[in-house]
Amino acid sequence: MKYQGIIFDLDGVICSTDRYHYLAWKALADRLGVYFDEQINNRLRGISRMASLDIVLERYDGTLSAAEKEAAATEKNELYRELLRQMSPADLAPEVRQTLDALRARGLLLAIGSSSKNAKFILQQIGLGDYFDKISDGTNTTRSKPDPEVFQKAAQFLGLAPEVCLVVEDAAAGIEAARAAGMDSAAIGDAVNCGLATYTLTRFSDLLGCVG
Repeated sequence: MKYQGIIFDLDGVICSTDRYHYLAWKALADRLGVYFDEQINNRLRGISRMASLDIVLERYDGTLSAAEKEAAATEKNELYRELLRQMSPADLAPEVRQTLDALRARGLLLAIGSSSKNAKFILQQIGLGDYFDKISDGTNTTRSKPDPEVFQKAAQFLGLAPEVCLVVEDAAAGIEAARAAGMDSAAIGDAVNCGLATYTLTRFSDLLGCVG
Protein backbone atom coordinates (compact mmCIF):
# COMPACT_ATOMS: atom_id res chain seq x y z
CA MET A 1 0.00 0.00 0.00
CA LYS A 2 1.06 3.57 -0.64
CA TYR A 3 0.33 4.67 2.94
CA GLN A 4 1.17 3.23 6.34
CA GLY A 5 -0.72 5.71 8.50
CA ILE A 6 -3.90 7.77 8.27
CA ILE A 7 -4.20 10.98 10.31
CA PHE A 8 -7.72 12.27 10.87
CA ASP A 9 -8.95 15.67 11.88
CA LEU A 10 -11.67 15.14 14.47
CA ASP A 11 -14.40 17.78 14.22
CA GLY A 12 -16.26 17.42 10.95
CA VAL A 13 -14.40 14.26 9.94
CA ILE A 14 -14.84 11.59 12.62
CA CYS A 15 -17.83 13.34 14.17
CA SER A 16 -19.51 16.74 14.10
CA THR A 17 -19.27 19.18 16.98
CA ASP A 18 -19.77 22.35 14.92
CA ARG A 19 -23.17 23.02 16.46
CA TYR A 20 -21.77 22.86 19.99
CA HIS A 21 -18.87 25.16 19.05
CA TYR A 22 -21.33 27.62 17.55
CA LEU A 23 -23.60 27.65 20.59
CA ALA A 24 -20.68 28.17 22.98
CA TRP A 25 -19.09 30.97 20.93
CA LYS A 26 -22.52 32.58 20.44
CA ALA A 27 -23.15 32.61 24.19
CA LEU A 28 -19.77 34.27 24.80
CA ALA A 29 -20.29 36.77 21.98
CA ASP A 30 -23.75 37.67 23.28
CA ARG A 31 -22.32 38.36 26.73
CA LEU A 32 -19.66 40.62 25.21
CA GLY A 33 -22.19 42.35 22.98
CA VAL A 34 -20.46 41.15 19.81
CA TYR A 35 -22.33 40.15 16.65
CA PHE A 36 -21.75 36.48 15.82
CA ASP A 37 -23.38 34.18 13.28
CA GLU A 38 -22.80 30.82 11.62
CA GLN A 39 -20.84 32.39 8.76
CA ILE A 40 -18.32 33.78 11.26
CA ASN A 41 -18.35 30.45 13.06
CA ASN A 42 -17.28 28.71 9.83
CA ARG A 43 -14.09 30.81 9.84
CA LEU A 44 -13.12 29.18 13.15
CA ARG A 45 -12.95 25.65 11.80
CA GLY A 46 -9.60 23.95 12.21
CA ILE A 47 -7.87 26.74 14.13
CA SER A 48 -6.94 27.11 17.80
CA ARG A 49 -9.19 28.46 20.52
CA MET A 50 -7.20 31.68 20.95
CA ALA A 51 -7.03 32.29 17.19
CA SER A 52 -10.80 31.72 17.08
CA LEU A 53 -11.30 34.23 19.88
CA ASP A 54 -9.37 36.85 17.92
CA ILE A 55 -11.83 36.40 15.03
CA VAL A 56 -14.82 36.62 17.37
CA LEU A 57 -13.41 39.85 18.81
CA GLU A 58 -12.98 41.53 15.42
CA ARG A 59 -16.30 43.30 15.98
CA TYR A 60 -15.73 43.94 19.68
CA ASP A 61 -15.97 47.62 20.60
CA GLY A 62 -13.07 47.70 23.01
CA THR A 63 -9.90 45.88 23.96
CA LEU A 64 -9.38 42.84 26.14
CA SER A 65 -6.16 42.31 28.05
CA ALA A 66 -4.25 39.06 27.69
CA ALA A 67 -5.70 37.88 31.01
CA GLU A 68 -9.23 38.82 29.94
CA LYS A 69 -8.76 36.96 26.65
CA GLU A 70 -7.59 33.88 28.53
CA ALA A 71 -10.64 34.10 30.81
CA ALA A 72 -12.97 34.49 27.80
CA ALA A 73 -11.43 31.47 26.06
CA THR A 74 -11.79 29.43 29.26
CA GLU A 75 -15.42 30.53 29.60
CA LYS A 76 -16.15 29.42 26.04
CA ASN A 77 -14.46 26.06 26.61
CA GLU A 78 -16.43 25.40 29.78
CA LEU A 79 -19.67 26.13 27.92
CA TYR A 80 -18.53 23.89 25.07
CA ARG A 81 -17.55 20.98 27.32
CA GLU A 82 -20.91 21.14 29.06
CA LEU A 83 -22.63 20.88 25.68
CA LEU A 84 -20.33 18.00 24.67
CA ARG A 85 -21.73 15.94 27.54
CA GLN A 86 -24.79 15.48 25.33
CA MET A 87 -22.67 13.44 22.88
CA SER A 88 -22.79 9.64 22.89
CA PRO A 89 -21.77 6.70 20.67
CA ALA A 90 -24.93 7.49 18.67
CA ASP A 91 -23.02 10.52 17.31
CA LEU A 92 -20.55 8.19 15.56
CA ALA A 93 -21.93 7.27 12.14
CA PRO A 94 -21.87 3.52 11.40
CA GLU A 95 -20.11 4.27 8.08
CA VAL A 96 -17.26 6.00 9.92
CA ARG A 97 -16.79 3.12 12.38
CA GLN A 98 -16.94 0.51 9.61
CA THR A 99 -14.40 2.42 7.50
CA LEU A 100 -12.02 2.82 10.44
CA ASP A 101 -12.29 -0.90 11.18
CA ALA A 102 -11.59 -1.71 7.51
CA LEU A 103 -8.50 0.53 7.47
CA ARG A 104 -7.21 -1.11 10.63
CA ALA A 105 -7.85 -4.54 9.14
CA ARG A 106 -5.53 -3.56 6.28
CA GLY A 107 -2.74 -2.95 8.78
CA LEU A 108 -2.81 0.84 8.71
CA LEU A 109 -1.94 2.89 11.78
CA LEU A 110 -4.60 5.45 12.71
CA ALA A 111 -4.08 8.78 14.46
CA ILE A 112 -5.97 11.94 15.32
CA GLY A 113 -4.51 15.31 14.29
CA SER A 114 -6.75 17.98 15.81
CA SER A 115 -6.26 21.51 17.09
CA SER A 116 -8.85 20.81 19.80
CA LYS A 117 -7.82 20.46 23.43
CA ASN A 118 -11.00 18.44 23.93
CA ALA A 119 -10.18 15.69 21.42
CA LYS A 120 -9.73 12.92 24.01
CA PHE A 121 -12.93 13.90 25.81
CA ILE A 122 -14.92 13.90 22.56
CA LEU A 123 -13.51 10.51 21.54
CA GLN A 124 -14.47 9.11 24.94
CA GLN A 125 -18.02 10.45 24.56
CA ILE A 126 -18.53 8.81 21.13
CA GLY A 127 -17.05 5.46 22.17
CA LEU A 128 -13.59 5.80 20.56
CA GLY A 129 -11.63 6.66 23.69
CA ASP A 130 -8.98 3.97 23.20
CA TYR A 131 -9.41 3.37 19.49
CA PHE A 132 -6.68 5.42 17.82
CA ASP A 133 -3.01 4.46 17.94
CA LYS A 134 -1.88 8.03 18.69
CA ILE A 135 -3.46 11.44 19.31
CA SER A 136 -1.87 14.76 18.38
CA ASP A 137 -4.04 17.63 19.57
CA GLY A 138 -4.13 21.01 21.24
CA THR A 139 -2.70 19.58 24.46
CA ASN A 140 0.64 18.68 22.87
CA THR A 141 0.96 21.32 20.13
CA THR A 142 1.41 25.09 20.27
CA ARG A 143 0.67 26.17 16.69
CA SER A 144 -2.65 25.81 14.92
CA LYS A 145 -3.38 24.86 11.31
CA PRO A 146 -2.36 25.80 8.63
CA ASP A 147 0.90 25.32 10.52
CA PRO A 148 1.88 21.64 9.99
CA GLU A 149 2.89 20.97 13.62
CA VAL A 150 -0.15 18.88 14.60
CA PHE A 151 0.35 16.49 11.65
CA GLN A 152 4.12 16.39 12.00
CA LYS A 153 3.74 15.33 15.62
CA ALA A 154 1.10 12.74 14.73
CA ALA A 155 3.53 11.17 12.25
CA GLN A 156 6.32 11.27 14.83
CA PHE A 157 4.06 9.62 17.42
CA LEU A 158 3.27 6.87 14.90
CA GLY A 159 6.95 6.51 14.00
CA LEU A 160 6.26 7.18 10.31
CA ALA A 161 7.77 9.41 7.64
CA PRO A 162 5.46 12.14 6.26
CA GLU A 163 5.37 10.64 2.77
CA VAL A 164 3.63 7.46 4.00
CA CYS A 165 0.93 9.37 5.90
CA LEU A 166 -2.43 10.47 4.51
CA VAL A 167 -4.35 13.28 6.21
CA VAL A 168 -8.17 13.41 6.17
CA GLU A 169 -9.54 16.93 6.61
CA ASP A 170 -12.73 18.96 6.24
CA ALA A 171 -11.14 22.43 6.47
CA ALA A 172 -8.94 24.26 3.98
CA ALA A 173 -6.52 25.19 6.77
CA GLY A 174 -6.07 21.48 7.47
CA ILE A 175 -5.35 20.66 3.83
CA GLU A 176 -2.77 23.46 3.76
CA ALA A 177 -1.21 22.07 6.95
CA ALA A 178 -0.97 18.59 5.41
CA ARG A 179 0.74 19.99 2.32
CA ALA A 180 3.17 21.94 4.50
CA ALA A 181 3.94 18.72 6.39
CA GLY A 182 4.76 16.93 3.12
CA MET A 183 1.75 14.64 3.36
CA ASP A 184 -0.96 13.68 0.90
CA SER A 185 -4.48 14.68 1.89
CA ALA A 186 -8.08 13.61 1.38
CA ALA A 187 -10.66 16.40 1.54
CA ILE A 188 -14.23 15.92 2.70
CA GLY A 189 -16.98 18.47 3.21
CA ASP A 190 -16.00 22.13 2.88
CA ALA A 191 -12.32 21.26 2.28
CA VAL A 192 -13.20 19.89 -1.15
CA ASN A 193 -13.74 23.44 -2.39
CA CYS A 194 -10.15 24.53 -1.72
CA GLY A 195 -8.91 22.39 -4.63
CA LEU A 196 -5.60 21.59 -2.92
CA ALA A 197 -6.18 18.02 -1.72
CA THR A 198 -4.68 14.90 -3.26
CA TYR A 199 -8.10 13.20 -3.13
CA THR A 200 -11.66 14.40 -2.70
CA LEU A 201 -14.22 12.33 -0.82
CA THR A 202 -17.96 12.41 -1.42
CA ARG A 203 -18.50 10.21 1.63
CA PHE A 204 -16.23 8.91 4.38
CA SER A 205 -16.08 5.36 3.03
CA ASP A 206 -14.53 6.67 -0.22
CA LEU A 207 -11.32 6.80 1.80
CA LEU A 208 -10.92 3.05 1.30
CA GLY A 209 -10.31 3.64 -2.40
CA CYS A 210 -7.49 6.09 -1.68
CA VAL A 211 -5.22 3.82 0.37
CA GLY A 212 -4.67 1.06 -2.17
